[in-house]
Amino acid sequence: MKKRKFGLVLTSVLAASAILGACGTKDEKPAKENDNASGGETSEESFSVAMVTDVGGVDDKSFNQSAWEGVQAYGEEHGLKKGDGFDYLQSKSDADYDSNLNALLRRDFNLIFGIGYMMEDAMAAISEENPDGQFAIIDAEVKADNVVSVLFKEQEGAFLAGVAAAKMSKSGKIGFVGGVDIPVINRFEAGFIEGAKTVNPDIVIENKYTGAFDKADVGKITASGMYSSGVDVIFHAAGATGNGVFSEAKERKKKDPEANIWVIGVDADQYDEGKVDDKTNVTLTSMLKGVNTAVIDISNRAKNGDFPGGETLVYGLAEDGVKLADSRGAIPEDVQKVIEEYKEKIAKGEIEVPEKVEK
Repeated sequence: MKKRKFGLVLTSVLAASAILGACGTKDEKPAKENDNASGGETSEESFSVAMVTDVGGVDDKSFNQSAWEGVQAYGEEHGLKKGDGFDYLQSKSDADYDSNLNALLRRDFNLIFGIGYMMEDAMAAISEENPDGQFAIIDAEVKADNVVSVLFKEQEGAFLAGVAAAKMSKSGKIGFVGGVDIPVINRFEAGFIEGAKTVNPDIVIENKYTGAFDKADVGKITASGMYSSGVDVIFHAAGATGNGVFSEAKERKKKDPEANIWVIGVDADQYDEGKVDDKTNVTLTSMLKGVNTAVIDISNRAKNGDFPGGETLVYGLAEDGVKLADSRGAIPEDVQKVIEEYKEKIAKGEIEVPEKVEK
């Protein structure tokens, strides 16, 4: 896993007083003021923003969708129109990353986001070929003065998801369904296991990577095997593949309304995905990741001539960059109290959550 530089993050949207750092890392470079092409002052009408999705698609109910919501919110805030003021291009395969980024460049967007770790190589190449462009990449780090890299401490939010899962399990077996086996998903897995083991050392955890972020059918099959083995709470970090986890859980809950069947969503609040009927929902909670907030924040900074090129911004619990969604009463008050206690300890630095599972 690459060494990460933890930057100083002072934003007006995410806990403005929070300071991010890591021992032994270099100080971040101050943001540079350049001309219009690289982040200087422009009018609201002229500063345009666009993004390229990964293969999960813009409507994945998760990561890409959250980013697109951020782009749309920025556009609406500044009175921009979809198409020339803000837009997205969807990637159907890895081969689309380069062509999509180049297509947005040809359309003269001022700031272009690449969504996801899988876009790292394409972003590195495109940014090098276009030094006057402004770029941002989510969940990866590209070392270039015209790229801002955005990372999240997924392990911290996932720790809380693990606490919730272990506390709510009646069978003593919980599951983790990951997408592609990459560092960002490893952080979800590591935090989930650590949180669950912290509150119940005897908990049994099944974990499986599906190898894809866009295969709902594979997610459904994986969840079926886990629930059949006695798992009663599954946390997914698999993008659109996770939609299949919800499908399986809803089918089982519909057949047996008394069954203790739960799903913990990821990235966005996936409560609606768990709706079985007007009274029943299988979504226990969701681990929220502030992709939309980061997109809005960076877009506004770039528009105002404060583009943080060359920096790596990291959002964790202390910055409200990750958290659990409202459970709508699914998590009882006594369990919620335990979750809040661990949230405070992690935010204060009293607990350091590992980024990888010890093998």
